[in-house]
Amino acid sequence: MSEHDVTGAREAAPDSPARERFAWYRDWILLLTVPAVFLLDQGTKYLAKSLLSYGQSWPEDSPFRFTYVTNSGTAFGLFTNATPLLIVASIAAIGFLVYFYRAHGAPLPLLRFAIGLQLGGAFGNLTDRLLNGAVVDFIGLAWWPVFNLADSSIVVGIFILIAALLLTKDSTAKRPDDAPAAGDPPNPQPTTPASAKDE
Repeated sequence: MSEHDVTGAREAAPDSPARERFAWYRDWILLLTVPAVFLLDQGTKYLAKSLLSYGQSWPEDSPFRFTYVTNSGTAFGLFTNATPLLIVASIAAIGFLVYFYRAHGAPLPLLRFAIGLQLGGAFGNLTDRLLNGAVVDFIGLAWWPVFNLADSSIVVGIFILIAALLLTKDSTAKRPDDAPAAGDPPNPQPTTPASAKDE
């Protein structure tokens, strides 16, 4: 086989799972979701700080209101003044999400969207902690603790991720063992040699 034939065969061959595993730069779902969530989170936090005084709520007597506060801990006010520890935890969470994405090679679009939501939210809150030592919260719902868009994005992403994994597991369990998976080529039918037919 000539060198030209070898090169053509390599170009025609589909990407290996190892290459797909690191092809995040071709994943438009991830590349759109992460920066979109991050920019929305940072933009709304900037508006909250610009339009409201610290501790101010608008409207005051409403189950849904905007309240500008900061939180040096986690959700529900836990681990207050533990910014260094939370920075490390955020970086570890981001690292785990990146590993999870790569480990699944080319995951389903819903999984990629869920990972993008969580990464965008994690980067948003991590930026707050690195720059200000605390996270800006501004969304209040009745008795629920004040939160922000990054928190919402992370929670929604976790629920979507769990649901997608459960649905994928169920569909795999229902598929017969001899049925090809989605995207797999059909099994070739065995052929009977001509000599065997003559016998």
